[in-house]
Parts: sequence; structure tokens; C-alpha cells
Amino acid sequence: MTQIFVCIAAIFGGLSVAAGAFASHALREKVSERSLEIFDVGARYQMYHALALLLVAVLISRTSSPPATLIASGWLLIIGTVIFSGSLYALSLTGIKILGAITPFGGVAFILAWGALAIAAWKLRFI
Repeated sequence: MTQIFVCIAAIFGGLSVAAGAFASHALREKVSERSLEIFDVGARYQMYHALALLLVAVLISRTSSPPATLIASGWLLIIGTVIFSGSLYALSLTGIKILGAITPFGGVAFILAWGALAIAAWKLRFI
């Protein structure tokens, strides 16, 4: 599980940097200021949660029997990133407003991920 989470975290982190650069250089003249802000929120949250996923992977690697809530937290971070950031990217690039209705599902996944991480941290025995 550690290897999967580290790999996905690295991909999300790298794509977040690429998304920010894309927004700054290629989108600035092509979309509205509001769409650019929306895109930026997606990139920023993607980076935050890539780092959180990396933390989850490190915690998993430091324990012989990671709590199920820790593993659930990792998967929820992945799901949340895809739904939250993905829907914001799509919304800002297409202007299709209904895509904004999907974003809160990603936000809920993020909240659940952080809650699961808190529960896991309470259960973990650190060396």
C-alpha cells in the first residue's frame, strides 16, 4: 500500500505543478479571471492532498499493522483529489456549470479522509 500511495502522491504533486504552470502561462489569456481562480483552487487542493497522501504513506510504512482507517484515509484522499480537483479543472476549462455540483462530493471525501486520519493517528503506536 505504501508504494501505491507514494507513487500516486508523486503523480498528483507533479500534475499539480504542471496544472499551475498551465494556468499561469497557457490559460491566462484564454479563460475568464473567475475560471482561472477556479482552476487555481483545484491545483492548490491537489497539492495539499498529494502531501497529505504522502504523509499517510509514511505512517503506513512506520507500522507493522496499519489501522484500516489509515488505509481508508489514503483512498479517500485519492478519490477526493480526482473528484474535487478534476471537477474544478473541467468546470474552468469548459464553463459547464453543472460540473460545479460534483465538486462537493470531492470535498466530502477530503473531510472523511482527514477524519479517518485523525482516528488512525489516535490508534497508532509510534516507535
